[in-house]
Amino acid sequence: MTEAKPRGELTLRTLAMPGDANPAGDIFGGWVMAQMDLASGIRAAERARGRVVTAAVKEMAFELPVKIGDTLSVYTDIERVGRTSITLIVEAWAHRARYAKMEKVTAATFIMVALDEEGKPKAVPEE
Repeated sequence: MTEAKPRGELTLRTLAMPGDANPAGDIFGGWVMAQMDLASGIRAAERARGRVVTAAVKEMAFELPVKIGDTLSVYTDIERVGRTSITLIVEAWAHRARYAKMEKVTAATFIMVALDEEGKPKAVPEE
């Protein structure tokens, strides 16, 4: 059996801290989703060469919890570039240092839209 590997490019790494957790030590799902949104914004802004906003997040389900002390790694893979939008597959993986392993926590599809200086959708430039 082969070990699962993240899809895409490592875009963001951060440490899960006690202030991000519930009393049981599980990190809030909203915090994980916020890290994924940051990563998708970083990757989409690089591709769009400018400002982007989150237009939609599709089908996010948590497979495993993130615990205090885990390093959360977020990977992004540009799946599609439309006229003004960029669709990314975003995966969150927890590196559990105390167990020396990395596990997939969740994944979702993020749709980002490129904006001009007035905040209106603009065409994503060619690569």
